[in-house]
Amino acid sequence: MSKTDYDIIVVGGGHAGSEAAAAAARMGARTLLITMSLEAIGRMSCNPAIGGIGKGQIAREIDALGGLMGLATDESGIQFRMLNRSKGPAVWSPRAQCDRYMYAASIRRRLEGLPNLFMRSDMAMDLLTDETGVIGVTTQLGMNITSRAVILTNGTFMNGQIHIGDKSYGGGRMGEGASTGLTGALHRLGFESGRLKTGTPPRLDGRTIDYSLLEEQKGDEYRTPFSYMTDVLPEHQKSCWLTLTSPEVHDILRTGFERSPMFVGRIKGTGPRYCPSIEDKIDRFSEKDSHQLFLEPEGWHTDEIYVNGFSTSLPEEVQLSAIRAVPGLADVHMLRPGYAIEYDYFPPYQLRYSLETKNVSGLFFAGQINGTTGYEEAGAQGLIAGINAVQYVRGLEALILKRSQAYIGVLIDDLVAKGTDEPYRMFTSRAEHRMMLRQDNADERLTELGAEYGLVDEARLARMRARRAARRGTVKSVKKTTVKPAVVNEYLKSVGSTPIKHGERLSKLALRPEVNLENLLKISEMEGLIEHAEGLEAIVEMVEIDLKYQGYIERENELIEKMERLEGLRIPLDFNYQGTTNITIEAREKLSKIRPENLGQASRISGVSPADVSVLMILLKSGRVVKNGASES
Repeated sequence: MSKTDYDIIVVGGGHAGSEAAAAAARMGARTLLITMSLEAIGRMSCNPAIGGIGKGQIAREIDALGGLMGLATDESGIQFRMLNRSKGPAVWSPRAQCDRYMYAASIRRRLEGLPNLFMRSDMAMDLLTDETGVIGVTTQLGMNITSRAVILTNGTFMNGQIHIGDKSYGGGRMGEGASTGLTGALHRLGFESGRLKTGTPPRLDGRTIDYSLLEEQKGDEYRTPFSYMTDVLPEHQKSCWLTLTSPEVHDILRTGFERSPMFVGRIKGTGPRYCPSIEDKIDRFSEKDSHQLFLEPEGWHTDEIYVNGFSTSLPEEVQLSAIRAVPGLADVHMLRPGYAIEYDYFPPYQLRYSLETKNVSGLFFAGQINGTTGYEEAGAQGLIAGINAVQYVRGLEALILKRSQAYIGVLIDDLVAKGTDEPYRMFTSRAEHRMMLRQDNADERLTELGAEYGLVDEARLARMRARRAARRGTVKSVKKTTVKPAVVNEYLKSVGSTPIKHGERLSKLALRPEVNLENLLKISEMEGLIEHAEGLEAIVEMVEIDLKYQGYIERENELIEKMERLEGLRIPLDFNYQGTTNITIEAREKLSKIRPENLGQASRISGVSPADVSVLMILLKSGRVVKNGASES
């Protein structure tokens, strides 16, 4: 290929674009980030928070691979919580409220510190292609900029349309214009697009809220950082506040339904099932008298409040009347109304597992363009697209994370194998191997892999290895140490556990559900068994999980091995599914459309039955593969 202006062009400076550009630049590729506003790089366009159920695991995985999100979260965090602590460790999920402005500033500063990364304030309007694939972009300012790969991370900006009541106008975010041109360019290249919808709630002036009528929600006393490289978090935390809607609030909201762009049909795009608007909630769940609202501060040095749970596109005057009927908000001043936004997306069956498009070589999609919602899902896709764009440019094999390896692998496999016709968000329930994909072990799963691709420096790698060695060493010590009845029986009685009559291994006592290993070690004065290392979690907590769930983890490993045998059966790209008459018609159609790369991926496609998979397995193992242009003999 002839010399180009850049190796990689990344279009869009949101969470996907930032991670994509950072990954490509760290790997040594000359990278250009094109965004309509340099001031908006890394902006949290909706809620000022990172993490949550399933999402927190993804954020930790991004960090383990050397991404930006975890470090920026720890630097800008104003409250930290570990969700689901009352449940098993497989679903513990970190979440942090962030200072919106500090977060974006942290992302931009980190990007500007990468010597291979360049930025340009402009709009990509068209794609340059030739017989080999994509070769660059044309911008609004008339520049043809060439590259060897292009990553599109346009978020909600592609033909974005903002709706508030009966008003609507073009925009990708409040106060920012829509991106135009690229949808038409992609249509000319044979891509199929659709429309999705998302929304955001009003922002309130915190000085006008009566907090005495609200329930305070404090952060955790023991705070867990997001980044494995963070040792110290801000000393203080800000509280969030909880309140409830009421039948009166719902009645006021219903007065605006006849002007709701969602209910009158002006919004055609599908909205997120798991984050519905307040009008959608009271319409779908009319039997409920109230819904929770979380009032979340936007930062350290602002009184702006985000009303989580009150996303809406109703007329502004209806929004204000309804929200003033909420306890604590009777005299509130609304800084800006909530709104809905419709935008173009491109169904992800058109992607390979590398996030490269099937239609055009060297063109990658990441983020909401693929039908996802959420900063974490976007950042994860951007990171993988950045890595694989560089691998493509260098003629090397793509990085494809397995479902058993990372939530990121689950995310991408779900998108490509199953597709989505509504905004996709991650939950722990989507990961069948979630005990293996815990938030505390993301570095052990992924950091060495990140180092192989040039994403992780020696300091991070050394820290992970030291923590892993400390955990393993502590497990060995606990397994070989015996404790006497006189030492532990009082503690065992205090937690409702049966006292012991003879000396017992600490590891065996730790298997009891009611026994806490850390307390057990303190009671027996054996804290010295814990090996220490710089890093994130208390080693003892990871050791306790290793001991208590050892049998479960071993069974999971057996299931993973079986699945990986299926993943090892590659399917030729020119496999003629339509000519394979002994699988169902639905399976033929789905397989022809998605074109899975191996049998494991084929087995997860909706509409492909176990019987269909068995037929494919027999054909692949026997070598009797039906190619395009042939029929089954």
